[in-house]
Amino acid sequence: MSIVAVGSIAFDTISTPSGRVENMLGGSCTFFSLSASYFTDVRIVAVVGEDFSAKQESVLTKRGIDTRGIERAKGKTFRWGGQYSGSMNEAKTDFTELNVFESFKPRIPQEYMDSKFLFLGNIHPSLQSAVRLEMNGVKMTGGDTMNYWIQGTRAELIETLKVMNVLLINDTEAKMLAGENSLPRAAKKVLAMGPQALVIKHGEYGATIFFREGAFGMGSHPFRAPSLPIEEVVDPTGAGDSFAGGFMGYIASQPELNREVLKRALFYGGVMGSFAVERFGTERLQSLTREEIEGRFKIFRELTHLD
Repeated sequence: MSIVAVGSIAFDTISTPSGRVENMLGGSCTFFSLSASYFTDVRIVAVVGEDFSAKQESVLTKRGIDTRGIERAKGKTFRWGGQYSGSMNEAKTDFTELNVFESFKPRIPQEYMDSKFLFLGNIHPSLQSAVRLEMNGVKMTGGDTMNYWIQGTRAELIETLKVMNVLLINDTEAKMLAGENSLPRAAKKVLAMGPQALVIKHGEYGATIFFREGAFGMGSHPFRAPSLPIEEVVDPTGAGDSFAGGFMGYIASQPELNREVLKRALFYGGVMGSFAVERFGTERLQSLTREEIEGRFKIFRELTHLD
């Protein structure tokens, strides 16, 4: 089934111990869509400026991604610059230039309205809500947020969580949102706000999914998936969005929506995130094969089996 992805397309300037790249194609929607495209049909909703060329769009269309929802606006595309060092878990931001993204109001093409899955990328919570309410026929909605929205637009975010099935955030964001230092207690509070499942991304340490009691089947105990040790992390910028793409893309490819599917999707999310960090920007995600993905999925599974 097709999935609509709403978020940012950007040009990134990134410095890591492996080198430096300038104006490389990035953005949450880009990483998510490329990752999800290995599992299902993807339709993208974003905004770009006059500096976004046919060459850059072809990165998406070569993967079969529907780009009719990309709005072309006067001005420059969103730009971000950052540098990584040490543990590579967090970037030091050098600059953020929102440009055309500052006034972005998602417009959903009529051709997208029959989509059954929706992913709301890291944009203003009121925009996330508006898209979700417009697409009221979706089977499942996943979404992301960040500390900026948690602190600055809390009331709007709480309303948005009521129409989200799965929220994907990191440890720090979950604790901030819940006002709790204990992750299990934080997860319980976040789930009470609306989502049926909460995926906590632990960066290089894997991910955990928490379920609301009775959601997606019986029981409420969490499930943890490991991460794969990568010899050299070149660029972690798109890891989280690539994880989300693998997670949501796999779910959209399955005939049923249940707890076992979501647990397996956690592994596919980890697989796609692990590929994304091996090269700068989207380079690795552009040239994968399904055989490579399944091979790495097998390794992930073996990490969790005792016998």
